[in-house]
Amino acid sequence: MGFVSVLTMAQRLVAERLGSGGLAVDATAGGGVDTLFLARAAGLSGRVYAFDVQAAAIARTRARLAEAAGSGEALAKVELIHAGHERMAEFVPEEAHGQLRAIMFNLGYLPGAEAGVITVPETTLAALEAGLALLAPGGVLTAVLYPGHAGGEDEADAVAAWMAGIPATAAQTILYRFSQKPHAPYLVALERKTVGVASQSP
Repeated sequence: MGFVSVLTMAQRLVAERLGSGGLAVDATAGGGVDTLFLARAAGLSGRVYAFDVQAAAIARTRARLAEAAGSGEALAKVELIHAGHERMAEFVPEEAHGQLRAIMFNLGYLPGAEAGVITVPETTLAALEAGLALLAPGGVLTAVLYPGHAGGEDEADAVAAWMAGIPATAAQTILYRFSQKPHAPYLVALERKTVGVASQSP
């Protein structure tokens, strides 16, 4: 039967921790797949904040959500934010800081959108720092990494190193990877353990 994909594993980790009424962030809205997943998991009483720097991604996500809502699905309220994910703490309301149950990153680029627009280590690491501070104890942050495209390996290495450097007292981290496929996408994730989190920035 084989192991599940990294995307499926990310969703499993989130589904175990984001229940009805939960607060969540999709840090890379893209085509809206993760945004819709989070909106379904959080339910009518939940809330999802979805970020993307590309207007095309926001439009695709809005259309995907509208289609699901039109078919009668019970979805959380979703706020679509046309901004970089490194500004997460600015757009998530202050009363929600430290209350998020899930944050999902799907890094790389949006197929079919503006060529050359990719996530990069500088803003991604800033967004991860912000996300870690926004999580509730027991909340989960997942990041799917893509080392196979130009610039992707540097970003993947930087994110994996950041994860590995988090103190065990602050969060538990995992790596899910198909070791025989070094250029295939892989998943890193963390579960926040404590309220006080030390920054990983140099």
